[in-house]
Amino acid sequence: MEKGEYVTMAAVERQHWWYVGMRTLSAAWLDHVFASRRDLHILDAGCGTGGDALFLRRYGTVIGLDYAAEAAAFVGERLPGRFARGSVLDLPFAEHSFDLVTSYDVLYHTGVPDEIPALREVRRVLRPEGHLLLRLPAYEWLRSRHDRQVHTRRRYVASEVRQMLARAGFVVERLSYVLSLLFPLPATTRLLERFQPDHGEASAMELPGTLLNTILYLPMAFEANWLKMGGTFPYGLSILCLARVKPALPKTMLPRMVK
Repeated sequence: MEKGEYVTMAAVERQHWWYVGMRTLSAAWLDHVFASRRDLHILDAGCGTGGDALFLRRYGTVIGLDYAAEAAAFVGERLPGRFARGSVLDLPFAEHSFDLVTSYDVLYHTGVPDEIPALREVRRVLRPEGHLLLRLPAYEWLRSRHDRQVHTRRRYVASEVRQMLARAGFVVERLSYVLSLLFPLPATTRLLERFQPDHGEASAMELPGTLLNTILYLPMAFEANWLKMGGTFPYGLSILCLARVKPALPKTMLPRMVK
């Protein structure tokens, strides 16, 4: 991610409709699984400037991890003593350390050349039956200038996310596209970008005015209620997935070696 994006993120992520909306969507599924829990050990893997880690504290104790020095400067203040600098490809934690790992828009990054080793690291640090909440950007044809600013390596479709989680040893419990009701707006904007001159690196995540910020958040709140009721969306700007560690087979069920 460009250095300036960290400054923008830290300034707006507690109020910006997209960040607040995405946390509302996450809560729709996390509340279903962990509604009465306040004792979880949680890792926010790729925590950015710490806004999501602060939200996750409603479920327990949170440790934030990020590779970027620019992120460390902000998270150190927001989560004093609970930040580790490191890579999702080599998590600096012991096996079975966490009940929940979140990874919001991390594995798509150019700094993660292969998602499977990162997902296997997540599985390693999760406790048996532990959960992963994963979010990734959807559809390669939606690549935009913002993807260049945040160093996007790839974008995904739902079937690819299912396949890579299965390869890494996870069972998908819930999966849906999100940011669906507003989808025509960003899709049209990103397609039109290709025919417009590039006037520099202005951030796509600047905070809009209060009224517009509220209007843009409301469809995401509606989506969260639909997810809470068990619904899903067939398309959207992002993919949200809740998965758990695949149980190990009992020894009695393992195939015997033929002598």
